[in-house]
Amino acid sequence: MFPMGTDIGIDLGTSSVLVYSKGQGIVLKEASIVAVKENTNEIFSIGEDAKKMWGKTPFNIKTIKPLRNGVISNYEATEQMLRYCIKKSVGRKLVRPRIAVCIPSVVTEVERKAVEDATKQAGARIVEIIEEPIAAAIGAGIDISKPAGNMVVDIGGGTTDIAVISLGGSVVKYSLKIAGDAFDDAIIKYVRNKYNIIIGDITAEKVKITVGSVFKIDDMPQEVEIKGIYLVNGLPKKIFLTNHEIRDILQDQASAIIEAILNVLEVTPPELSADILNKGILLTGGGSLMRGLSELISTNTGINATIAKDASNCVAIGTGLFIEYKQKKNFWGKKI
Repeated sequence: MFPMGTDIGIDLGTSSVLVYSKGQGIVLKEASIVAVKENTNEIFSIGEDAKKMWGKTPFNIKTIKPLRNGVISNYEATEQMLRYCIKKSVGRKLVRPRIAVCIPSVVTEVERKAVEDATKQAGARIVEIIEEPIAAAIGAGIDISKPAGNMVVDIGGGTTDIAVISLGGSVVKYSLKIAGDAFDDAIIKYVRNKYNIIIGDITAEKVKITVGSVFKIDDMPQEVEIKGIYLVNGLPKKIFLTNHEIRDILQDQASAIIEAILNVLEVTPPELSADILNKGILLTGGGSLMRGLSELISTNTGINATIAKDASNCVAIGTGLFIEYKQKKNFWGKKI
């Protein structure tokens, strides 16, 4: 199925890991979760299997997210997760694959090196590092090599990455540690404070997907049933949340993303700003699918914001196409 020495792209996200292979598309999607044994730190489960165990493990097993805000927080677990994903995607090959991996647009050299080293240790022959907005733009079909401004806002699980791209590189870039997970955290905090009920990440994500929004599109009432632990007596309890109350509590996170976009626009060169006004702002990443977010951005910036086709997979697709893109555009040796 895969040729010897397959080149692949990995979207190493805070919430999920996606693997793209040329000619095959997205060949793997796994949750960025690892279950380990407490005493020995031995890997018990990885990916979707580990996600099913989240919040349900016995005392001797713990589930962890080895990436936080788009960077490695647990090196060993990240390496094992990468090894698992590479093996599951390409199998055992005589020639190890060349792998492109995406990272947030603003990271330290130490954080960048950690991703590169972990990928090599996991089985890569050569590692190419690419910034998430660049990958998102390529994955969305934009020819970033032209002297024209393109603004990409990639909203993932742990970070929102904003970049103005021209001639194959980021002219202005900014990385904000507020994204999809921050919306989940806001819901968890709200339910605890108002209803004295503790809910987990998976329940909060369900609420966000079912009734979450950040802009008033219509007034049709919606509600979702959730279950959690009632703090007053420690017993399970269920309540109903409405779309109206959830919209109100997600405003702070949405406003932070808007403010970051405005800050990037303020320092963008005039000629590129004119291009952005004509082309609009491209939204990618799973977080961009939040109801009303594109409308909220358009209203606050005065620039049309559109969600990319296959927004959740844009970064993975662009990461996979990155090596081919560098060869085609003769960008070898240039960091982009």
